[in-house]
Amino acid sequence: MQKYKGLFIILGIVLLLVFGYVYYYNSFITLEEEINGKWAEIENNLQRRADLIPNLVATVKGYAGHEEAIFTEIAQARSRLLGAQGVADTVQASAAMESALGRLLAVVEAYPQLKADQRFAALQDELAGTENRLSVARLRYNEAVKTYNARIRRLPARIIAGMMGLEAKEYFQIEEAARELPKVEF
Repeated sequence: MQKYKGLFIILGIVLLLVFGYVYYYNSFITLEEEINGKWAEIENNLQRRADLIPNLVATVKGYAGHEEAIFTEIAQARSRLLGAQGVADTVQASAAMESALGRLLAVVEAYPQLKADQRFAALQDELAGTENRLSVARLRYNEAVKTYNARIRRLPARIIAGMMGLEAKEYFQIEEAARELPKVEF
């Protein structure tokens, strides 16, 4: 029995390492799937916003058809957003869309009869609701990324994350250009 004691200790250590690896592996998979789910929520809200834009633009065109430059900018921003790949590209495309929408809504201020239009008011409410959902989705995504990034950096999980080739995920951060107020000239 004495000669098997060392073997049992080695076997116990091996089992601990295997169970530890499985635990961390499964937790990383769970965290990655949570991030993927939160990203899908962002994409869903971005798609919802992109779907509202043509109706909003068509309504504004009825009142302000001569503002062609802003309509072109919105169409380009929408196309770029729908074709975005990855977090960084999506963040840039989203910033361009937010900037274009800001300019469109600034143009609306010059047309009081448009602001009174019920169709436009309903579309604007839908867009505001979508922007709120998008803001919440970004927050949830960034919280999931924070949890994941912290987890893969702490020991002993860091060792296993390195063995799995896991790297930190990107946060969804608004670009500086999108923080500026739109400049509209009449």
